[in-house]
Amino acid sequence: MSEETSAVPAWEQRFRAARVSLPDWAEDAPERALYVSNATGTFEVYAWDRSADSHRRATERPNGTTDAELSPDGEWIWWFDDTDGDELGVWRRQPFGGGPDEEAVPGVRAAYSTGLALGRDGTVVVGTSGEEEGTEVYLRRPGADAAEVVYRHAEYGGIGDLSYDSSLLAVEHTEHGDAMHAAIRVIRTADGATVAELDEVSDRPDPRGLACLGFAPAVGDTRLLVAHQRRGRWEPVVYDLADGTETELVLRDEQGQEFPGDLSAQWRPGADALLIEHEYEARSELFSYGLADGRLTRLDTPRGTVAGATARPDGTVEFLWSSAAEPSAVRSTSGAVVLRAPGPVPPGSVPVEDVWVDGPGGRVHALVQRPDGPGPFPTVFEVHGGPTHHDSDSFAAGPAAWLDHGFAVVRVNYRGSTGYGQAWTDALRERVGLIELEDIDAVRAWAVASGLADPARLVLSGGSWGGYLTLLGLGVQPEHWTLGLAAVPVADYLTAYADEMEALKSLDRTLFGGTPEEVPDRWHASSPLSYVERVKAPVYISAGVNDPRCPIRQIDNYVQRLGELGKVHEVYRFDAGHGSLVVEERIKQLRLEIDFVRRHLGELG
Repeated sequence: MSEETSAVPAWEQRFRAARVSLPDWAEDAPERALYVSNATGTFEVYAWDRSADSHRRATERPNGTTDAELSPDGEWIWWFDDTDGDELGVWRRQPFGGGPDEEAVPGVRAAYSTGLALGRDGTVVVGTSGEEEGTEVYLRRPGADAAEVVYRHAEYGGIGDLSYDSSLLAVEHTEHGDAMHAAIRVIRTADGATVAELDEVSDRPDPRGLACLGFAPAVGDTRLLVAHQRRGRWEPVVYDLADGTETELVLRDEQGQEFPGDLSAQWRPGADALLIEHEYEARSELFSYGLADGRLTRLDTPRGTVAGATARPDGTVEFLWSSAAEPSAVRSTSGAVVLRAPGPVPPGSVPVEDVWVDGPGGRVHALVQRPDGPGPFPTVFEVHGGPTHHDSDSFAAGPAAWLDHGFAVVRVNYRGSTGYGQAWTDALRERVGLIELEDIDAVRAWAVASGLADPARLVLSGGSWGGYLTLLGLGVQPEHWTLGLAAVPVADYLTAYADEMEALKSLDRTLFGGTPEEVPDRWHASSPLSYVERVKAPVYISAGVNDPRCPIRQIDNYVQRLGELGKVHEVYRFDAGHGSLVVEERIKQLRLEIDFVRRHLGELG
């Protein structure tokens, strides 16, 4: 390590160290790939010619780019162009080897993206979402000058997949009004006719969602891989659209037991086997499954989290792996590291320990990291977003920074989190936010009673939904928290609903069981603004001025009320959307949080 590098604090080294995403390769040109990296200080899209091992930055924008896809022949890079992180934009494309960008599908309005599918024959499918138009799916056939709308509905929907021969299109939709449990419609691209309707939501007292996992990658193959929730968790099923048959895959471990947690799958090249990902209790592992013999083979993946995997034509599987202690790397089942980010490897961090706490809705899983020395420690409760997401045993620069400063870090997979079964995920409905806070508070009580956490130095922190829960927690549980750090939060839920993107409006109606006009008491009970008078802890808020998910006006309303009440608070507004893709901006935001905590809790490590 150079003298210059050693002078930089370890937490900043982790943020500045280059990272790479899992490469996405072209279906008919597997040596051509795309990945996202922050190697230049901003997350951008890179083209990688694997045969020559040459890398080229394909996009360069002030606020970064992450959404991109290769055409199946590997000739074109498609990327989504929005304005300063507002997520409202159009698809552009450029030659793989470099060249000018062009609007990829002229005539398709600027909108929020709900997916892209590129056919091997030149078929293009673009999904859009807007407040007035709702969901629209555009289809441009090979050789056509213009795209036509083949699907439209007021409720949210998106592209599932385009079949290998481009004859069939799967659309995930929520026409039934339940945004947490999608149905799937399969459309014939030749005439727009519906071929199949897969729906396990409508007219059911126990709605169960479906998710499109992709058509079989073989000519003339009409099989569609789908995830279902029939047994209270995600599992794969294969539908053959030619004859309407389905094959459920009941997967069992080496002891003959069905797997707990969620199972996802993707086709392996050749369409005779599947790559299975098992996600359970904050960790994941990979398997290969033969469709002919039903044989399930575990692939060699270290204990931790697989953040993405892809099966290559040569039989290997490449995956992005990390643990809380070890930074991410793109690895292969061949044993090789497939892709390394340039520059030094960031410093590692502290392993997590698993803690289970009895909560009002069942056992709550928490991931705990302890700094060196004896406790009790000042403790950051880092609350994840989503809400249908989960914290995992994976590397994260933010928690590692707090550990460097002498804090314990606790992350709680509250009700609403994924990886613990459908009932756990669905439990947050109607008592939105309040359910999650009950679970967080149960873990807080354990952390204090066990001697881990100093009750006088408890920081509630989070971004997005985690930022929402932070502000809500400071008002609902004012005696329990010493400080609050809320990034891009929901703060005034009624105004947020009025201003947010349509996809989130649909989700919110599902969570609350209606609009603010239909169930006003529920919305009032779950809005941080309703409890702002009760806030005692100093609160720090950061917000993106172009954020379509947690819009700025509702944050301004909350901040104005804090000021009117004389509450101790600080606000930082940055010129981006729902977070920043610029490394120095991320460092700046965390530095401001550390400084805020230092001034209110005393000198840190």
